[in-house]
Amino acid sequence: MPELPEVEVTRRSFVDAIEGARITALRLGKPLRWPLGCPPDELLGRTVRTVGRRGKYLLMALSQGWLVVHLGMSGSLRFARDLTAPGPHDHFDLCTSQGTLRLNDPRRFGAVVYVDSLDSPAALKLLGRLGMEPLSEDFDPTKFAQGLKQRKTSIKQVLMAGDLVVGVGNIYASEALFLAGIRPTCRANKLSRPRVARLHAAIRDVLARAVEQGGSTLRDFSNAHGQTGYFQLEARVYGRAGQPCSQCGATIRTIRQGQRSTFYCPVCQKP
Repeated sequence: MPELPEVEVTRRSFVDAIEGARITALRLGKPLRWPLGCPPDELLGRTVRTVGRRGKYLLMALSQGWLVVHLGMSGSLRFARDLTAPGPHDHFDLCTSQGTLRLNDPRRFGAVVYVDSLDSPAALKLLGRLGMEPLSEDFDPTKFAQGLKQRKTSIKQVLMAGDLVVGVGNIYASEALFLAGIRPTCRANKLSRPRVARLHAAIRDVLARAVEQGGSTLRDFSNAHGQTGYFQLEARVYGRAGQPCSQCGATIRTIRQGQRSTFYCPVCQKP
């Protein structure tokens, strides 16, 4: 699943090219997770002002209204002046005066939703419960510590829930906890202030490095130009069960948490 770094990499790969473009046509393929929310023809002639991001949602500001884009489990975007004819997994084309933005999504868990404003009920249903943005000034260490004190579940599951801090998906939660020296099974409300401070810094560090590396390509992720990511090549624990820890030499272990695989070093990461 594309996580925050992959969504941010995707945004950066086409935002400059699409800003100022006028919408000339829309093509809808098979139904996605949620309906568009307006007749496609209503968007014709509107201008794309810019593309932002909130968590794993891309927010395309139009001259009137917004398009909220989610890549789902397997979605990816392409943007180019000349794209080939749509294939069986191409379910949305936004044709503009500067090129076509296409959503490819084999599993169709992604979506493109039109909302009048980001304060509308439809937008708040998608965005209203999202936690702090980890790569912004909004990610306050004091608020982070206070939020953890209110949660009795494991720290890995808290990070992935998204209501305290957004975008720390499975890969990045495992890597941040390793960097902070925290066992994934630790109860969130039992972490000391120094450990929380290390985790706060580790989350920012891991996500920033992932963006710099173009995200993680485990299966088929690529940005809007078709370029893959490389962060998975520098993962310290994720996907390395049975291999020696690069820091201490102990064998990396894996457990299941919330139906997801968690990787950790039993020596470097303390309970």
